[in-house]
Amino acid sequence: MSEVRVRFAPSPTGPLHIGGVRTALFNYLFAKHHGGKFLLRIEDTDQNRFVPGAEDYIIESLKWLGLEPDEGVGYGGSHAPYRQSERKEIYAKYATQLIESGSGYYAFDTSEELDQLRSKAEAQGKTFTYNSENRNRLNNSLNLSSEEVEAKINSGVPYVIRFKIPENQTVLLDDKIRGKISIDSNTLDDKVLYKSDGMPTYHLANIVDDHLMEITHVIRGEEWLPSLALHELLYKALGWSAPQFAHLPLILKPEGKGKLSKRDGDKHGFPVFPLEWSAEEGISKGYREEGYLPDALVNMLALLGWNPGTEQEIFSLDELISEFSLEKVSKSGARFNPEKTIWFNHQYIQQKTAEEILPEYEKILEKDGVTADKEFNLKLIKLLKERANFIRDIYQQGKFFYTAPDSYDEKAVSKAWKEDTAELLKEFSSELENISVFSSEKIHEMVQGFVQSKSIGFGKLMMPVRLAMVGSLQGPDVPVLMELLGKEEVLKRLEQIGNQLS
Repeated sequence: MSEVRVRFAPSPTGPLHIGGVRTALFNYLFAKHHGGKFLLRIEDTDQNRFVPGAEDYIIESLKWLGLEPDEGVGYGGSHAPYRQSERKEIYAKYATQLIESGSGYYAFDTSEELDQLRSKAEAQGKTFTYNSENRNRLNNSLNLSSEEVEAKINSGVPYVIRFKIPENQTVLLDDKIRGKISIDSNTLDDKVLYKSDGMPTYHLANIVDDHLMEITHVIRGEEWLPSLALHELLYKALGWSAPQFAHLPLILKPEGKGKLSKRDGDKHGFPVFPLEWSAEEGISKGYREEGYLPDALVNMLALLGWNPGTEQEIFSLDELISEFSLEKVSKSGARFNPEKTIWFNHQYIQQKTAEEILPEYEKILEKDGVTADKEFNLKLIKLLKERANFIRDIYQQGKFFYTAPDSYDEKAVSKAWKEDTAELLKEFSSELENISVFSSEKIHEMVQGFVQSKSIGFGKLMMPVRLAMVGSLQGPDVPVLMELLGKEEVLKRLEQIGNQLS
């Protein structure tokens, strides 16, 4: 196999959907598995749908996910430019080539004329299609003399260049995921390839760019499968060898039918975009801002439509590269599971050391106006991360470590606080003051001796002590909790609850 070259070619029409991210990921994994190149091309031929900031958003998303291109917009390369709006002059040559070879033709039909034909067909219960059945009686160069065509073009009459689909052919296709496919050419319409404003449509620009950029494999979403026959015919008409195609399955809604949409995310409260996106209609959630780790998101997306054939679920990026193959990609849609995404994030947090988590954790503290010693933060992360799905959970679960409770859970108070509790805690505080090494082990030994000397159960002492430390009956092991707070803070909190509840 010659060097594998694949491309991710999004349009800058808004934020990058995670379906697009999954397409980028599969292209990246395939390229790296084969020691090839991963390109980023921006397909912005439709200037009416161009959204400012979308291109930068795409590039930033790929960087955050660790899927950086080898060539492309923002990266350069020997096949530049990689932005289609900067390649306009290139496409005209190939549109003209198709005209000259008889595979393309000028069409001068106005929008009004085509609308009338559609309305007439609908009235008869039919569908109008610009194809071999009717193209020979429409307003195009197939029915006009060369002089008439030249006169129209010279006088500025708007036109498009359409592809002339060959009649009565069986188009044989081979998709690396779908297998063998055959299409009757008579079912295809003569797509517009080029407009008189000098801009190509997706179909022409896509084919020309893939050829000139030496793309060997086109890995794209299932929605482009209906265009495969047209693209194969275009390659043939231009005298080029087509790349190998692979059409990825859809990412489906968590429930019901259809593909995953922003509306599903809004309904169920999860993001469908890698990064937060601001628009006139509001702010859309992003996985990064919601606290997901990029590694976890990549791992989750890799398993949407790809099956390694084993029970393994946690894969590093290097492991994904090693294991990935298109033969293991499913034909059927993959259902998105928000809870599973959270599960992946939990697994990746558990894999990280406290030192790795610390920078992001300190950002959360800073945002809430909390300052604390680095070593204290590291100890707290180690203590609480086991239950955390997100790094912010560590702070939420451990806020009481930074600020003493100013109120106490009513149900917990009724359960833990008795008439003699205040006096019991005073005696306990006196014993605590005598501990020279304030460690969880020494505290535990002291607690055991204390409850034995008082002939009471652990709960009678530990419940109000926990309440004093936390404000509720939640939290980690009490001696561990006390060690982390330190003797001075523990005594202060025990005194505070006694004063407040007595």
